[in-house]
Amino acid sequence: MLTIGQKFPQFSKTAVVSIEKGKEFETITSDFLVNEDNVWTVMFWWPKDFTFVCPTEIAEFNKSYGEFRDRDTRLIGASTDTEFVHAAWRRDHADLRDLKFPMLADTSKSLAEELGILEPNEKIAYRATFIIDPTGIIRWVSVNDLSVGRNVKEVLRVLDGLQTDELCPCNWVKGEDTITV
Repeated sequence: MLTIGQKFPQFSKTAVVSIEKGKEFETITSDFLVNEDNVWTVMFWWPKDFTFVCPTEIAEFNKSYGEFRDRDTRLIGASTDTEFVHAAWRRDHADLRDLKFPMLADTSKSLAEELGILEPNEKIAYRATFIIDPTGIIRWVSVNDLSVGRNVKEVLRVLDGLQTDELCPCNWVKGEDTITV
């Protein structure tokens, strides 16, 4: 599995960005991750569309979209399902219709494989979360078993800590003192 300090892999993938007819799809590339505007990226992966735990996570990331935006961070959701399955799921599930971030389709599974997050039997993505800095370097990785949803508040807490570029003690939250040496 790729880990902290490594460059996020190169990719070019189709993503669902809307459910409006004719405006559903865009191509997103790894170039999107690297920028001079100091914008961070959180890419989070789920195993399968049309399942039970996944929409709870996606909906929670969407509810927290403003908090990520306030931290100059863009969100990208991803799975190994096709863009057409993503679009159908968004149209079908009330909590997903108004997503504010793209749903990346890694249909070849090449990006998930390069990241090292493919479950070995079904070849679906684990619940992986990557925080990527503006230079395209992975700064945090978290992977959950297929049956356990992640904690979006923890992703925000870690992002806050990384963006301070300071030493943050256990259970630190934004606004608290960091450690000085």
